[in-house]
Amino acid sequence: MGLLRLDKFLADSGIGTRSQVKVLIKKGKVRVDDNVIMSTDYKIDTESQKVYVENIPVNYNEFVYFMLNKPAGCVTATTDKIDKTVLDYLNDVKIKGLFPVGRLDKDTEGLLLITNDGELSHNLLSPKKHVEKTYFVRTDIPITSEIIDGLETGVDIGDDKPTLPAKVTYANDNKFETYISITEGRFHQVKRMYKAFGAEVIYLKRISMGSLKLDDDLALGEFRALSDDEINRLKS
Repeated sequence: MGLLRLDKFLADSGIGTRSQVKVLIKKGKVRVDDNVIMSTDYKIDTESQKVYVENIPVNYNEFVYFMLNKPAGCVTATTDKIDKTVLDYLNDVKIKGLFPVGRLDKDTEGLLLITNDGELSHNLLSPKKHVEKTYFVRTDIPITSEIIDGLETGVDIGDDKPTLPAKVTYANDNKFETYISITEGRFHQVKRMYKAFGAEVIYLKRISMGSLKLDDDLALGEFRALSDDEINRLKS
């Protein structure tokens, strides 16, 4: 990473806002190696120097990655004047520049990746990458094998071209619940695909995106940081 202003280092590490960390520095609460630093614009070498706030070491990560189990009723946006956003669930995370990767409809639940890594977001969402996203779908009518064949072939949903072929399997024996994997991200795509065969989607939940799978231990509205292994597999 190289040289970085001390106040930016602390703010990006989640210690507080830029103004809050400046107060900590001016109060003598911050140490670089063995030296108390009182200057907010002091530059540190992030690769060779160690920073402490009130004697607690601070680990710097330029990019952060969180998995949110999105509940229904909130919008996939950074801000909204009317509805609660997915970032409102991460209020305790004091890191600037966070955004959701892709979007889930307001009434859709499940896996949502939130990060400040624009390059990874671009790679996961790029149509050329064909990153697979899998959803659990509950419909108002049973999904027949003929409907599955149609979904897996590609569906005319009113766009310029049909959807790319999907992968569909039954989730249970009653045929009202299926799993569908797609590699595109068109507007309301899953709902429109099923609607093309007369089936109304009454519940939708994303359970995976690429190699990242929704943690079963996360309740709706809960989030956690991704493990190093999860991050490395997503990037590869």
